[in-house]
Parts: sequence; structure tokens; C-alpha cells
Amino acid sequence: MGKTEKTSAELFAAQALSSQLRKELTGNILPYWMTKVCLPEGGFIGRIDGEDNPCPDAPVGNIMTARILWTFASAYRIFRNEDYLKTALHAKKLLLERFYDKEFGGTYWSVSADGAPLDTKKQIYALAFSIYGLAELNRATGDAESLEYAIKLFRSIEEQSFDEEKDGYFEAFTREWNPIEDMRLSDKDANESKTMNTHLHVLEAYTALSRVWKNPLLEKRLLGLIGIFEDRILGSDGHLRLFFDEDWNCSYDIVSYGHDIEASWLLHEAALVSGDPAVLERIEALVPKIVAAAAEGFSDEGGMAYETVSGETDGDRHWWVQAETVVGFFNLWDSFGEQEGLENALMCWDFIKAHIIDKEKGEWFWSLRSDGTANRTDDKAGFWKCPYHNGRMCMEIIERISL
Repeated sequence: MGKTEKTSAELFAAQALSSQLRKELTGNILPYWMTKVCLPEGGFIGRIDGEDNPCPDAPVGNIMTARILWTFASAYRIFRNEDYLKTALHAKKLLLERFYDKEFGGTYWSVSADGAPLDTKKQIYALAFSIYGLAELNRATGDAESLEYAIKLFRSIEEQSFDEEKDGYFEAFTREWNPIEDMRLSDKDANESKTMNTHLHVLEAYTALSRVWKNPLLEKRLLGLIGIFEDRILGSDGHLRLFFDEDWNCSYDIVSYGHDIEASWLLHEAALVSGDPAVLERIEALVPKIVAAAAEGFSDEGGMAYETVSGETDGDRHWWVQAETVVGFFNLWDSFGEQEGLENALMCWDFIKAHIIDKEKGEWFWSLRSDGTANRTDDKAGFWKCPYHNGRMCMEIIERISL
């Protein structure tokens, strides 16, 4: 589906949104990470707590490092700001020197504050984000080493994690790529062999790698991942199912509104990059259905709820869910001509400005609690709190709407 004709009023509103997001990105999000997380003597602060206090002894996560790499590589590609490139190269150096396992391949889950390996398990989700960041740096600069290591990580995932018999990717392994008892990304997750979340971000990583490296196996696997979402993960109600055993059986009654809306546009992006017209046609028929399902968690005030478990809704409005909501609704307008998509994206951005952005100390709060207070308990920066969701939200709209 091509871009549809937009009214002048819609274009004006979209341009105003793009302008505001450019200011948010370059004036708040990126400076926060450059000044508060990146250490002058090398390394990253592994955690800044909800009150904005740095925790210099905290371990540093692979995911945070890879997401910083992706964010600043993408920002450099768009803006050509040398400070952004410096930060991206710093993240790349840390990723390759501290996280990449030179003996067994793959990346460690975490390192200590001084850079020594800490948790050496191989979580496929983390490898995927490393590919995502390295591929984006290659896309932005042509850096050959980044592409070399992205390909190495791709081959590790394919050789160690791909299920040749039943399709898909297993979650996690020991450092030596042996089975591991606890496969969970976090204590919030079910301990299952395969998950929607890992498959979504392998899809995202392979889409990014496909932009810079043409390879028959990569092309096959990207199309295969799209098919897994169509056939295994997406339910008939338009919601994604989250946790599966190795045979793709799911026994969990969980709706993740943030993942629904995020998947709606990441699947669309993957189909576009794949270059397969038949796949694109099928996915474009599904995108509005997925967005409509996600919108069940969207409130009249413009915020998206976190999730519903067995009929009980967690009303906290998490930072990453709001960011993905803006992009998912915006894509519905930008690519499918749905005016309501633009209206909802603007509503959610207004909600973010009113409740999620920390106007005093910078960056975004983890969430707005269901009681209407800002969450000052969970991290401002850390293993999971990174500039990737909100930074990418800004850059997606900036790139789509040229000022």
C-alpha cells in the first residue's frame, strides 16, 4: 500500500508533531544520555534510579549498551552530528570489547561496572539488539567492523538457536551454548522455550541487517519470522500471544498492548524491507486489525495501558508503551490513510508531555502509575530503561515527515 493523500490540516499537524519531537530528541533525550550515562573515563553508568541518582557500581547490561549504540548511530545518520557519532562509536567499542564472547561467540548478558564479564548467559534477545545496533552503525557510516560482528552474531543465532524441526528460536543458553534452566528475560516473564518478545526483536534485527547485507539465508529467515507472526503468534482477535513451549503451545491469557502496537509497525517495516509483494499485501491486511486490538488499551486521556492478565488490567502507562503507541498510530495514518491514527498519535504525545517527560531532571519517567502519580521508583536509566523506544519514536516521525 502506498502513501495516501493527506489533507493540508493533517500535514500541518504532522509537521508540528515532527518539530516538537525533534526538539525533544535533541534537547532532552540524547543530551541526557550523553551527559549522565556516558562516563568521560570510559564505560557507561549501569543505572540511574528513579530519583535521578547515579549508581556507579551497578552492572551494565548488553541490552542497554546495544540500544545506546542503535539510538546514537541512527541519530548520527539523520542529523550528522559528530557528538552523536562519538557516542555511537563509544557504545560499539564497549559492546565488542566487553560483551562479545571471543571464545564461544555471542554476547554476555551483563558486565560489572569495571567491564568484567558478570552474567555470561546467551540470551537471544540481547544478541538481536546487538545486531540491531551494529547494523545501524554500518548503515550510518559504512563501518565494516560493525557489519562483520553483526554477521557473526547472526550466524551464532542461526547455528545455536534456530529450531530446524519446529521453527522459531529458543530463548537462552549457557555461555557455552548448552541448555539453561532459567530462560526468562526477566522475573516478569514465563519460563518458556519460545516467546513473542524475542521473535519480535530478532525480526527487528534481521530487518536492520537486511538493509545493509544481502544474504539468501537472512532473506529466508526474515520471511520465516514474518510467517511465524502470521501463523503462530498473532491470535484471531488481533492480539499477540506471548509465551510458548517448544511445540508452539500457548496456555497464557495475557494481552500486552505495547507489544501489539509495536508489532503492528515493525511487521509492516519488515514486510517492506523484504521486498516481497505477496508478503507485504498479507501484512498490510493485518496491520489495521492489530492496531485496533491494541487500541482496546488506549484511554480517552491519550495513554495506553500496560497489559491485561486473565481479565485484570494493569493501568500503569509505561514510557515505552506510550512511545510505541505514537509510532503505531502514526503509521496507521501515514501508510494507511486512517485519520484517527494521526489523532490518536497526537493525543498520546500530549499525554507523554503532560505525564511522562521529567521536565525537571530530564529524560522520561518509567511510567505514570494508575493512581496518577509519576513512577519515581523504577529506573530513569538501566538494564531496560534506555533511549531506544522514545528516541526511535522521535526519529521515526522526523524521518517520515520532512520539515
